[in-house]
Amino acid sequence: MQQKSVLTHDDVQAILSAARAHAQAHGWAVTIAVADDGGHLLGLVRLDGAAPLSSHIAPAKAHAAAVGRRETKGFEDMINGGRTAFLSAPLVQGMLEGGVPIVVSGQVVGAVGVSGVKSNEDAEIASSGIAALNA
Repeated sequence: MQQKSVLTHDDVQAILSAARAHAQAHGWAVTIAVADDGGHLLGLVRLDGAAPLSSHIAPAKAHAAAVGRRETKGFEDMINGGRTAFLSAPLVQGMLEGGVPIVVSGQVVGAVGVSGVKSNEDAEIASSGIAALNA
């Protein structure tokens, strides 16, 4: 039998706090979502001024990154590169850059999804949250 790490409540709060601080330092109004390895929502923060739609997109990005076991930028690049058949995958809302998996000891234990600013900035915020686990 194999064993793997799981995200705790404290881990989720640390990720959300660090990601929120990064976004606020840049004046970015976003929604930040943390999901477990099955893509199930564990925590969500919608900052003041964030578009209501972002509260749907951020969890979808987290879900896609968790179950896809990769950054959602890869899905977006694949589609933009011409593989439009991938649009039929059950991850449609989350296949935009801004979802980043959380990897511990080589295993995906969850993901962070961010929505509200430029896609690369969403991913930057997500990565800053994940970095809090290693601090």
